[in-house]
Amino acid sequence: MGNTLTCKPKKDSIGDGLVSRSKRVSKSQRMSEEELLHRQALAMALQQHQLSQRFEGSMSRRIGGSTSSRRHATTISESFSNGKQQVPLCLDNVETKKIVLVHGEGFGAWCWYKTISMLEEAGLHPIAVDLTASGINNTNANAVASLAEYAKPLSIYLADLQENEKVILVGHSCAGASISYAMEHYPNKIAKAVFLTATMVLDGQTPFDIFAEELASAEAFMKESQFLLYGNGKDKPPSGLLFDKQQLKVLYFNQSPPKDIALATVSMRPMPLAPIMEKLHLTRENYGSVRKYFIQTLDDRMLSPDIQEKLVRENPPTGVYKIKGSDHCPFFSKPQSLNKILLEITQI
Repeated sequence: MGNTLTCKPKKDSIGDGLVSRSKRVSKSQRMSEEELLHRQALAMALQQHQLSQRFEGSMSRRIGGSTSSRRHATTISESFSNGKQQVPLCLDNVETKKIVLVHGEGFGAWCWYKTISMLEEAGLHPIAVDLTASGINNTNANAVASLAEYAKPLSIYLADLQENEKVILVGHSCAGASISYAMEHYPNKIAKAVFLTATMVLDGQTPFDIFAEELASAEAFMKESQFLLYGNGKDKPPSGLLFDKQQLKVLYFNQSPPKDIALATVSMRPMPLAPIMEKLHLTRENYGSVRKYFIQTLDDRMLSPDIQEKLVRENPPTGVYKIKGSDHCPFFSKPQSLNKILLEITQI
């Protein structure tokens, strides 16, 4: 099975585990807990970085709507969560408490560390997977030739579920393609799918098509882009994609805390190119049978709000949520708002 990440809080302890939060903790205590979270995540990321260097020598040189009767739109701001307000939960009758978090391009299970802690605190069972050639999965990105291969750790996880067991999938950015692939192949294992500012493609589309209007045509991009990697040789098609540190900060992290940007800087790896250039085959019977939700991020420079609106318009989900002030990575920039939305979707 692919690599997974969970955080298990320890009550009344600040040892190796994460601190369980009390409703009456002081501001200084909350700051200490947040500092501990950051330190633990950064330590984990540094360990992952060192592991990855053994298997990918080049790593050291890189940094790393409108509404309808079926759809509602909810705008969320971060102000709701200040340590005094709690989201009312009723988990007795939820379809599933398992939430599978699927990272986007270049990221790994590590990027969900805040979300995992919050969901576990609420009584849910989050699991974050490392897709192929991501996080601490040791596959060389240059060797990944298809979306099926890239999403294999997710497929293995879903295939191993018990017969009547279901999960909620959450896919960030280009992981929209990965969870769409899973919805097509394992619809009976998925209760709901959440597209977090993600590539919610149509049948016959590639994930790259979503970005094409803002970047360039696929042909021009493949010929001219400075972000492409030729890990199999210059005489071969490009095999990967990455942005440098400054580009990451501008496109992905324009509202994220400096500590999380530092975490991403030492943790992100090249994204295999083949999966985002592959057309998906999605059917109404399989993919279309799973309820899907879309979370828009309104200060997103990687997948602009206009493109997100277009995705929702062309492929209407069951529900739409909008996070004010969030960049492309709300698990860093607006974690409380993201948590509130995921809790609400779980209870729908």
